[in-house]
Amino acid sequence: MERFATTRGLVKQVTADGGLAELAKKFFDDIESTGENAFKGSHGIMKSIEAHYEGDALIVEVVNEKPDFSNPDAIQEAREDRKKWTQFLDESTGYDAKKRGDKAKEWGKKANKAKSAISSARHFMSLAKNLPQETIDKAEDLIQEIEAALEAGENTKAAGRGEKLSKMLNK
Repeated sequence: MERFATTRGLVKQVTADGGLAELAKKFFDDIESTGENAFKGSHGIMKSIEAHYEGDALIVEVVNEKPDFSNPDAIQEAREDRKKWTQFLDESTGYDAKKRGDKAKEWGKKANKAKSAISSARHFMSLAKNLPQETIDKAEDLIQEIEAALEAGENTKAAGRGEKLSKMLNK
């Protein structure tokens, strides 16, 4: 499963234009709507495509089949299928390939930043001698919030809570 960030307002626009399934029909042959902004289908080497919007992100699951590399026509068809996939991602996210990659890196960095804040806080609390119990309790509550946000895929929220945790312990 892959997650792609979308530009602000794009999900509303796609919804107003008939939903994600309607957008997918512009690029793929066999598409079935599975909700307002969800579909499943297939196209060429992509034997299974499932996609939906979740908040401000496009979530996709794709199963690809390898083309017959000894057949030049099959290779060309596979290239065309991949080109359509890229065009679909461009329109369904509002970002080109480079920007999608940048957003994915940013998303991962936020998760790592939040995890690092938890690790640092736990280490600091284990070493601190005169840390008030009230501060420890607040820190543990924030750690639980961060872990819940990470579990829910809310990396931005988790990173923000991580900064708050770090500031609280560095006073």
